[in-house]
Amino acid sequence: KKVNISDIDAWCNINFSNSSSNPLNYANHLYLNDSEITDLRITNSVTSIGNYAFSGCNSLTSVTIPNSVLSIGSYAFYKCTGLTSVTIGNSVTCIGENSFYCCTGLTFIEIPNSVINIERLAFCACPGLTSVTFGNNLDYIGSESFKYCTGLKSIEIPNSVTSIGYQAFYCCYSLTTITMGNSVTSIGD
Repeated sequence: KKVNISDIDAWCNINFSNSSSNPLNYANHLYLNDSEITDLRITNSVTSIGNYAFSGCNSLTSVTIPNSVLSIGSYAFYKCTGLTSVTIGNSVTCIGENSFYCCTGLTFIEIPNSVINIERLAFCACPGLTSVTFGNNLDYIGSESFKYCTGLKSIEIPNSVTSIGYQAFYCCYSLTTITMGNSVTSIGD
Protein backbone atom coordinates (compact mmCIF):
# COMPACT_ATOMS: atom_id res chain seq x y z
CA LYS A 1 0.00 0.00 0.00
CA LYS A 2 2.94 2.35 0.50
CA VAL A 3 6.71 2.51 0.07
CA ASN A 4 8.55 4.03 3.03
CA ILE A 5 12.19 5.13 2.61
CA SER A 6 14.69 6.96 4.81
CA ASP A 7 16.96 8.52 2.17
CA ILE A 8 15.63 10.24 -0.97
CA ASP A 9 19.15 10.58 -2.46
CA ALA A 10 19.73 6.83 -2.27
CA TRP A 11 16.32 6.20 -3.84
CA CYS A 12 17.16 8.52 -6.79
CA ASN A 13 20.31 6.48 -7.46
CA ILE A 14 18.44 3.20 -7.99
CA ASN A 15 18.07 2.14 -11.63
CA PHE A 16 15.06 -0.18 -11.72
CA SER A 17 15.08 -2.57 -14.67
CA ASN A 18 11.37 -2.02 -15.41
CA SER A 19 8.20 -0.73 -13.78
CA SER A 20 7.45 -4.10 -12.18
CA SER A 21 10.76 -4.04 -10.31
CA ASN A 22 9.81 -0.78 -8.58
CA PRO A 23 7.35 -1.32 -5.71
CA LEU A 24 5.80 2.09 -6.49
CA ASN A 25 4.23 0.42 -9.51
CA TYR A 26 1.90 -1.31 -7.05
CA ALA A 27 1.78 1.04 -4.07
CA ASN A 28 1.65 4.41 -5.92
CA HIS A 29 2.55 6.29 -2.71
CA LEU A 30 6.07 7.14 -1.53
CA TYR A 31 6.85 8.07 2.07
CA LEU A 32 10.00 9.59 3.51
CA ASN A 33 10.33 8.67 7.20
CA ASP A 34 6.58 7.97 7.40
CA SER A 35 5.56 11.30 5.75
CA GLU A 36 4.00 11.04 2.31
CA ILE A 37 5.95 12.92 -0.36
CA THR A 38 3.81 15.27 -2.43
CA ASP A 39 6.26 18.13 -3.01
CA LEU A 40 9.48 16.41 -4.08
CA ARG A 41 12.62 18.52 -3.70
CA ILE A 42 15.66 16.56 -4.75
CA THR A 43 18.85 17.60 -2.95
CA ASN A 44 22.03 19.00 -4.52
CA SER A 45 23.97 15.79 -3.82
CA VAL A 46 21.99 13.93 -6.53
CA THR A 47 23.55 13.92 -10.02
CA SER A 48 21.06 11.69 -11.84
CA ILE A 49 17.56 10.37 -11.39
CA GLY A 50 17.43 6.65 -12.02
CA ASN A 51 15.26 4.75 -14.48
CA TYR A 52 11.70 4.24 -13.18
CA ALA A 53 12.65 6.04 -9.92
CA PHE A 54 9.23 7.62 -9.30
CA SER A 55 7.21 5.72 -11.88
CA GLY A 56 3.56 5.48 -10.86
CA CYS A 57 3.92 7.75 -7.82
CA ASN A 58 0.47 9.33 -8.07
CA SER A 59 0.83 11.30 -4.84
CA LEU A 60 3.48 13.64 -6.31
CA THR A 61 2.11 17.09 -7.12
CA SER A 62 5.37 19.00 -7.71
CA VAL A 63 8.98 18.14 -8.45
CA THR A 64 12.04 20.39 -8.15
CA ILE A 65 15.16 19.04 -9.84
CA PRO A 66 18.31 20.91 -8.73
CA ASN A 67 21.23 22.12 -10.84
CA SER A 68 23.35 19.18 -9.66
CA VAL A 69 21.28 16.70 -11.71
CA LEU A 70 22.73 15.94 -15.17
CA SER A 71 20.19 13.44 -16.46
CA ILE A 72 16.62 12.29 -15.91
CA GLY A 73 16.34 8.54 -16.41
CA SER A 74 13.92 6.67 -18.62
CA TYR A 75 10.41 6.39 -17.14
CA ALA A 76 11.58 8.44 -14.13
CA PHE A 77 8.15 10.07 -13.58
CA TYR A 78 6.10 7.76 -15.78
CA LYS A 79 2.36 8.00 -15.09
CA CYS A 80 2.69 10.43 -12.17
CA THR A 81 -0.85 11.58 -12.85
CA GLY A 82 -1.02 13.98 -9.88
CA LEU A 83 2.03 15.97 -11.01
CA THR A 84 1.13 19.58 -11.84
CA SER A 85 4.50 21.35 -11.56
CA VAL A 86 8.04 20.40 -12.64
CA THR A 87 11.14 22.58 -12.31
CA ILE A 88 14.17 21.23 -14.18
CA GLY A 89 17.63 22.42 -13.08
CA ASN A 90 20.10 24.13 -15.39
CA SER A 91 22.53 21.19 -15.68
CA VAL A 92 20.24 18.50 -17.09
CA THR A 93 21.47 17.55 -20.58
CA CYS A 94 19.10 14.69 -21.37
CA ILE A 95 15.45 14.03 -20.60
CA GLY A 96 15.09 10.27 -20.86
CA GLU A 97 12.52 8.35 -22.84
CA ASN A 98 9.04 8.11 -21.34
CA SER A 99 10.30 10.20 -18.40
CA PHE A 100 7.08 12.24 -18.05
CA TYR A 101 4.77 9.97 -20.07
CA CYS A 102 1.11 10.30 -19.08
CA CYS A 103 1.68 13.05 -16.51
CA THR A 104 -1.83 14.22 -17.22
CA GLY A 105 -1.81 17.09 -14.70
CA LEU A 106 1.17 18.95 -16.21
CA THR A 107 0.18 22.27 -17.80
CA PHE A 108 3.54 23.94 -18.47
CA ILE A 109 7.13 22.80 -18.90
CA GLU A 110 10.28 24.88 -19.30
CA ILE A 111 13.21 23.02 -20.84
CA PRO A 112 16.46 24.70 -19.64
CA ASN A 113 19.30 25.70 -21.97
CA SER A 114 21.43 22.79 -20.75
CA VAL A 115 19.15 20.17 -22.34
CA ILE A 116 20.53 18.80 -25.62
CA ASN A 117 18.20 15.82 -26.17
CA ILE A 118 14.57 15.12 -25.41
CA GLU A 119 14.26 11.38 -25.89
CA ARG A 120 11.31 9.52 -27.41
CA LEU A 121 7.93 9.65 -25.67
CA ALA A 122 9.34 11.98 -23.00
CA PHE A 123 6.12 14.03 -22.63
CA CYS A 124 3.75 11.79 -24.57
CA ALA A 125 0.09 11.66 -23.46
CA CYS A 126 0.20 14.84 -21.35
CA PRO A 127 -3.14 16.29 -22.49
CA GLY A 128 -3.08 19.11 -19.93
CA LEU A 129 0.18 20.50 -21.32
CA THR A 130 -0.66 23.83 -22.99
CA SER A 131 2.79 25.45 -23.13
CA VAL A 132 6.38 24.29 -23.65
CA THR A 133 9.46 26.51 -23.67
CA PHE A 134 12.56 25.00 -25.26
CA GLY A 135 16.13 25.93 -24.28
CA ASN A 136 18.57 27.39 -26.78
CA ASN A 137 20.95 24.39 -26.89
CA LEU A 138 18.38 21.72 -27.70
CA ASP A 139 19.55 19.62 -30.66
CA TYR A 140 17.03 16.80 -30.91
CA ILE A 141 13.30 16.46 -30.23
CA GLY A 142 12.72 12.73 -29.99
CA SER A 143 10.14 10.59 -31.72
CA GLU A 144 6.65 10.79 -30.20
CA SER A 145 8.00 13.12 -27.52
CA PHE A 146 4.85 15.28 -27.43
CA LYS A 147 2.43 12.81 -29.01
CA TYR A 148 -1.15 13.12 -27.73
CA CYS A 149 -0.43 16.45 -26.01
CA THR A 150 -3.87 17.55 -27.11
CA GLY A 151 -3.81 20.83 -25.14
CA LEU A 152 -0.59 22.15 -26.71
CA LYS A 153 -1.47 25.35 -28.61
CA SER A 154 1.79 26.74 -29.98
CA ILE A 155 5.46 25.80 -30.08
CA GLU A 156 8.62 27.69 -30.90
CA ILE A 157 11.49 25.46 -31.95
CA PRO A 158 14.86 27.19 -31.39
CA ASN A 159 17.62 27.56 -33.97
CA SER A 160 19.73 24.93 -32.22
CA VAL A 161 17.37 22.06 -33.13
CA THR A 162 18.61 20.01 -36.10
CA SER A 163 16.28 17.01 -35.96
CA ILE A 164 12.67 16.29 -35.03
CA GLY A 165 11.74 12.62 -34.66
CA TYR A 166 8.74 10.87 -36.17
CA GLN A 167 5.31 11.64 -34.70
CA ALA A 168 6.89 14.18 -32.35
CA PHE A 169 3.68 16.25 -32.29
CA TYR A 170 1.23 13.62 -33.51
CA CYS A 171 -2.42 14.19 -32.47
CA CYS A 172 -1.71 17.63 -31.00
CA TYR A 173 -5.18 18.73 -32.07
CA SER A 174 -5.04 22.18 -30.45
CA LEU A 175 -1.74 23.15 -32.08
CA THR A 176 -2.29 26.23 -34.25
CA THR A 177 1.18 27.84 -34.46
CA ILE A 178 4.64 26.38 -35.04
CA THR A 179 7.72 28.58 -35.30
CA MET A 180 10.69 26.60 -36.53
CA GLY A 181 14.38 27.50 -36.25
CA ASN A 182 16.80 27.70 -39.18
CA SER A 183 18.88 24.60 -38.35
CA VAL A 184 16.30 21.82 -38.79
CA THR A 185 17.50 19.36 -41.44
CA SER A 186 15.31 16.37 -40.62
CA ILE A 187 11.63 15.98 -39.69
CA GLY A 188 10.35 12.44 -39.18
CA ASP A 189 7.09 10.95 -40.44
